[in-house]
Formats: sequence, structure tokens, C-alpha cells
Amino acid sequence: MDIQDVKEKWNRNNNLLFSRESVCLQELLRLMRIQNHKTLALWALTCAQQPARILKERYPTDTRQEAALALSTQWAAGHIKMPAAKQAILQVHAMAKELSNPADIALCHAVGQVCSAVHVETHAIGLPIYELTALVREYGLKACKPALSRRIAEYVSCLHACAGEAESPGRQWAGFLQDDTRPNKEQLLWERKHNQK
Repeated sequence: MDIQDVKEKWNRNNNLLFSRESVCLQELLRLMRIQNHKTLALWALTCAQQPARILKERYPTDTRQEAALALSTQWAAGHIKMPAAKQAILQVHAMAKELSNPADIALCHAVGQVCSAVHVETHAIGLPIYELTALVREYGLKACKPALSRRIAEYVSCLHACAGEAESPGRQWAGFLQDDTRPNKEQLLWERKHNQK
């Protein structure tokens, strides 16, 4: 696994160690660019259970990450409107400002980004950007590769599963997520960037 770009960010003391340009995320991003919005929302909300669980273990009396995920799931299903979920999402980001552990701060932002993916699919990549940053902070730069490889493989596997599950009969989606004619915004970002070269 190539994490040279991560090492460079680490050496520059960047808060975020991953980005859309990270070499190790390119296959995942390629797969994300061909998904519809509801698949990416489902994928993000599903994968976010792991960072939310870690935060719950470390901060058992703080329920902000759970509330944000629950409300965002309801929003994606069309049971509530964005303002209720938005307040909960902002509270998860506020939780990050109260913490001192860099890994936990990144996990809070990972959950917040995931919840925002219900609104715009380009937020979905925020999950690996922040969660993988947390893993590097947790394991250290020299020992993080196995954990990163494992988690990226889990992202890819989950994305494949969610692609089918998002279309399953009986699954409820908000009206704005049912419109599969809209172009994938992650794909549009990629095209814009690569057409400028």
C-alpha cells in the first residue's frame, strides 16, 4: 500500500492525512463515482457505525454521534427534514472541538461528514479521509498499514453490498434521493479536475 502522500502530510504536521488525491483511496473513489446518491448515503451511514461505536466506548455519556446518525438515517428515509438532522450534525463537529485526542477528533468529523453525505454525496469521502487519519494517529505512521488496508477493503466490500441493498424493495428513501437521473457529484468533481489538465 502506497502511503507516501500520507507520510508527507504527517511530516508537515497536517491535521488531515488523506484527501481525494491519496493514492490508497483511488480504487474506492473510482467505485464511488459510479454509484447513485442513495447508495453512497447508505454506504456512508453503514460504515459510520464503526467510528460511532469507538466514540461511544471512549465517551459513554456523550450521545451526539448516535443522535446525528439516527437523525440522518431518518432524513435519508424521508421521515424528517434536513434542519433537524443538520443541528445534530453540527453537534458532532462541536464535540470534536471539545476533545484533545487527535484520533477522536478525526472520528467525530468522520461521523459528521457521513451524515452530511445524505445532503450531498461528495461528503461521503469524508468518512475515509477522517477515519483513516484517525487510524494513523492511533497506530502511528510505522504500524498503520495493516489497519489501513483492512479498513479500505471493508469500505470497498460495504460499497458493493450497499449498491444492491439501496435498491431493495421496501427500503424507504427521501424524494431527493430517489432521483437517479442526477449526475454523481463526485464524478463531476473528478471530471472538472481532470479536464483542467
